[in-house]
Amino acid sequence: MTTIRKQSRAGFKDSWRDYKLLLGIALVILLLDQTSKAVIVHLSGFELGLYPPFGGKVIIPGLFNLAYAVNYGAAWGILHGFSWLLVVFAVVVMVMMVLFRRELALRMVSSQWCFGLISGGIIGNTIDRLLRGHVVDFLDVRLPGYQWPTFNVADSAIVVGTLLYIVLQLRTSSQ
Repeated sequence: MTTIRKQSRAGFKDSWRDYKLLLGIALVILLLDQTSKAVIVHLSGFELGLYPPFGGKVIIPGLFNLAYAVNYGAAWGILHGFSWLLVVFAVVVMVMMVLFRRELALRMVSSQWCFGLISGGIIGNTIDRLLRGHVVDFLDVRLPGYQWPTFNVADSAIVVGTLLYIVLQLRTSSQ
């Protein structure tokens, strides 16, 4: 009986090594996010709030620019002025990921990719909110007749990780 208990507990014992891909992806996203924001804020010479043709840099004419913007809320300025609430929400989400790691199948490579992207993005934007009081955005996409809200590497990682997770869940449920 003792042997069975030890084996069953050992089967559920986690190590950081079980999640090294997730942690590595999160770290890469965090470094890319914070480095790109530092370049925009400190090294690019971009002026805050100026978009092409008045500032920033055109990368693909009529489609993609770099411009320095800030966001005091979440996507589209939702919860503007409630950075503290967004920080609390980020911490809760990260804690929930740890607590429900088995249910989320975080040992699976595909899940580690999804949640590595999401975690890196959450941490990147949370660092901005804590250190700057706002999130730095600089990726400016324009579609014919529409300007998408400016975003950053962290936002991109969160969206890609979330969409990838949804696709994987839909594929799994249809099998």
